[in-house]
Amino acid sequence: MVKAIFSVVAIAACLQGGPAFAYQGSAKEQAACRPDVRRYCSSIKPGSDSGMYLSCLQANRAKLSKPCLGVLTSHGV
Repeated sequence: MVKAIFSVVAIAACLQGGPAFAYQGSAKEQAACRPDVRRYCSSIKPGSDSGMYLSCLQANRAKLSKPCLGVLTSHGV
């Protein structure tokens, strides 16, 4: 579960130009969530704690696109 959360956080953080992680998600996963991160999490400053991105996506879960929701679900988040 922790690995899955880390993966999604890494995806979200790298979409906003956050710190580099060992796992940054596939190009397909990044593309799936990029619009949602930009739309709902734009107030998070690059370099912020990556947990903020996951919290933001979870807070907006009902509004996420199907592709991004699929990424979260596939990682158990």
